[in-house]
Amino acid sequence: MNPISGKPEPYQPRTESEWENSFTLKMFLFQFVNLNSSTFYIAFFLGRFTGRPGAYLRLINRWKLEECHPSGCLIDLCMQMGIIMVLKQTWNNFMELGYPLVQNWWTRRRLRREHGQNAKARFPQWERDYNLQPMNAYGLFDEYLEMILQFGFTTIFVAAFPLAPLLALLNNIIEIRLDAYKFVTQWRRPLPSQAKDIGIWYGILEGIGILSVITNAFVIAVTSDFIPRLVYAYKYGPCAGQGRAGEGCMMGYVNASLSVFRVSDFEKRSQPKTNGSELFGEAVKYCRYRDYREPPDSAEPYSYTLQFWHVLAARLAFIIVFEHMVFAIKTLIAYLIPDLPKDLRDRMRREKYLIQEMMYEAELDRLQKEKNEKKKKGRAHHKEWP
Repeated sequence: MNPISGKPEPYQPRTESEWENSFTLKMFLFQFVNLNSSTFYIAFFLGRFTGRPGAYLRLINRWKLEECHPSGCLIDLCMQMGIIMVLKQTWNNFMELGYPLVQNWWTRRRLRREHGQNAKARFPQWERDYNLQPMNAYGLFDEYLEMILQFGFTTIFVAAFPLAPLLALLNNIIEIRLDAYKFVTQWRRPLPSQAKDIGIWYGILEGIGILSVITNAFVIAVTSDFIPRLVYAYKYGPCAGQGRAGEGCMMGYVNASLSVFRVSDFEKRSQPKTNGSELFGEAVKYCRYRDYREPPDSAEPYSYTLQFWHVLAARLAFIIVFEHMVFAIKTLIAYLIPDLPKDLRDRMRREKYLIQEMMYEAELDRLQKEKNEKKKKGRAHHKEWP
């Protein structure tokens, strides 16, 4: 609290390590939200709040909201992930190598102007190294950030785009060589610094791992047609009540996933320009759309059917079971494969015990010496007494 203004003072990190952790977390959150907002929108929000034919939800009562492709939002999400994993990574590699190349070319051009055509040959090696581009002020921060963001793209929506790990592997194989060339030929030699571990990046990786389990559960349950197909196969299809879902059990699924809409119930602003007679020979009275709603002639027209609630309950149940099962497996693997091997942990404990024992013995020796010195001083004092 500021004693003059009475307002709370902004948080100031006490150490350089705290400042680096705070800076890293803020930069990661900014980049993560900036790069993943489109994928989250396509996976969980696109086409979810558009309403239905005859009662569309409109922005400012004017513009109809965007809808998914008729085949589903999973195709749109897969295309978006493919563009990110191919084009974005290719562009990043091009910029990482192209930027220092252009800067060094401009530096060599400037030196030739100032010192002649053979300027590079006249310079000693250390001066030629000094004319290379300096490493950025944050060291390997950009490299860490790139790898963490790639890990997020690879794991968060892997259910929608299973090729993401393969594309990430190919990109990393190429980037290893590009980074090696960049560090050796285009940058100055970086100054080494000691680090205990990777710092807050470990916590960020843990958070991405947890988020990836949740998002993949929602992608499988909500974005894809996996759950509606299972519900139809076991509850409404030809194999309903038989406890199996083999060949032929999905007959009629497309028809069951489409609802009926009367064309005359369209809003005035959504009325079709023609009645379809020029294509079908007669006026089209009904059309179909993806949803689970009652037909227009029922007692409650366009209300949700029982199948909709069965699918919703199955989706929620799948999300809960999937998350708990994956987290249980993760915890079991973490228990069976510890971070430190048992023999290394035992050696570390023994080393710590020996250090404590040495410190204890050194303290005992110090106290014993002080005690002996006090006794000598006391004897000398008694000898001087008349």
